[in-house]
Amino acid sequence: MTQQRVLVIEDDPAIRRGIVDALEYAGYATRQAENGFRGIEVAVEKDYDLLLLDLVLPGPDGLEILEKVRAARPTTPVIILTAKGEESDRVRGLRLGADDYVVKPFSVKELLARVEAVLRRSPERPSEITELKLAAGVADLARREVRFDGGDRCELTDREAELLRYLAENAGRAISRDEILTRLWHVNPSRYETRTIDMHIARLREKLRDDPAEPRIILTVRGKGYMLASAGENRPRG
Repeated sequence: MTQQRVLVIEDDPAIRRGIVDALEYAGYATRQAENGFRGIEVAVEKDYDLLLLDLVLPGPDGLEILEKVRAARPTTPVIILTAKGEESDRVRGLRLGADDYVVKPFSVKELLARVEAVLRRSPERPSEITELKLAAGVADLARREVRFDGGDRCELTDREAELLRYLAENAGRAISRDEILTRLWHVNPSRYETRTIDMHIARLREKLRDDPAEPRIILTVRGKGYMLASAGENRPRG
């Protein structure tokens, strides 16, 4: 199996060294850049499978690099590294096409889990999911409707379809309310009532005929958020 390569653009030598050591210990090959000028050069011209991108850099900042990467390499996954006070930049980064983010300080375990998850779900940035098979029908995300065996139909709002698609693209991974607010709602989680996510999940479960007392499609992961059951797990239990 070909060794996957991660490009790390981070100006702090200690943080960069720690990230690189952790990645290489986990079996990844690495490339490095210590500032924005070198970062743009390597990010656009060199080969790699995933970019770990700090937003605050000497020279061109991470957002400028991200724009150039998305123009030159639209399928390459990107994880941005941000500090706690950089929520607005994090939202801008996600809007520019970043696949995920990690907030400093972060643990090696968390970082490696994010890298693995992003590489697993977007090795070639696959086509957008348009259909989700259910135990008793299908959710047609392109048409914004759920069709049940027997002919019943139920319409989905744009936001419900968007939320269901995001859960489907990350099936088997717990998605936090903050991540949903940041990635889909494009708002700062610290300034927004997260109860709205619970309300949308409740409406989705109702439309999918997913028993809220014992859900089998959209699962609640205590202390973490929500997760779409992996393929086959939303079938009725015998």
